[in-house]
Amino acid sequence: MMLPEVLVTGKSAPQSIPARELPLKSHEVAINTGPYSSSGLATAGFRSAKYLPEEWLTNNYNKFYQAFADRDNAERIRHESKQLSAETEARTQRTQADATKKLGERLQDIHFWKSELHREIEDLTAETNLLVAQKMRLERALDATEVPYSITTDNLQCRERRIGSDLVKDAVEEELLKEAELIRSVQELLKRTLEQTICQIRSNRECKQNLEMDWSDKFEAYNTDVKCGKYNNQSTDVQYHLSSAKFEDNSSTPESWAQFSHDNTISAQLNLKTIPLHLNPGLSSVMIISTKLSVKEQHLLSCAH
Repeated sequence: MMLPEVLVTGKSAPQSIPARELPLKSHEVAINTGPYSSSGLATAGFRSAKYLPEEWLTNNYNKFYQAFADRDNAERIRHESKQLSAETEARTQRTQADATKKLGERLQDIHFWKSELHREIEDLTAETNLLVAQKMRLERALDATEVPYSITTDNLQCRERRIGSDLVKDAVEEELLKEAELIRSVQELLKRTLEQTICQIRSNRECKQNLEMDWSDKFEAYNTDVKCGKYNNQSTDVQYHLSSAKFEDNSSTPESWAQFSHDNTISAQLNLKTIPLHLNPGLSSVMIISTKLSVKEQHLLSCAH
């Protein structure tokens, strides 16, 4: 073995790069280091960034408390939902009971006005039939005055054809003139009364038509409400119509609805009150005068023969 002194025999040759201190090397601090670190060749190929036991416990506690809070929130929502469902059901029951009560009251109102309209229709029908019968009597009475008037005017014309001293104005001629004037007055009264009777019959029929239309509407409304009153929560033939719960533009209020039927009944009652005040006394007097006139003319006719 050679000694170092033997190998270095001369002075060292000078270097091309001057000698100086090496730069400091920066080292990065390793993450997850310490007494419990798993760095090294034994953990090569495994995850080096692991949780500490304190972090693991904290994470589990956070999840536990979050699940506990979510459960409390779910129970609160479920309780509020059950309470809201119960309140909605109770409100629905109260509303349904109130609607059923109001529907019953509505049925009573419709039945009342339907009965009133039916009674007025029957009264108008009976009175109109009497007026039609009296109209026929007036027409027959007017026709019956034609024969006495013809006889009276014929007698007057015959007396006008007398010659000389026989052409006199005596009591007979005065009675014939009075008779002709009376017949003309009776005919005018009969025609005027007949015209009033025809107008009254026309007015009664128009009023009856309005009453019948109103009664028909009440009849259909009553049947519809009766059908609605029979529905319940177990009904199987319930039909759901769109926009059936909104008010139509042409819908009437309960006040205007009742006022309409009230006006129709008042109009019918006024027509019934007008008839005896204007027509029946005139008809009676006309019939009496016509009867007396007919009897008198028959007596004069028999005396003339």
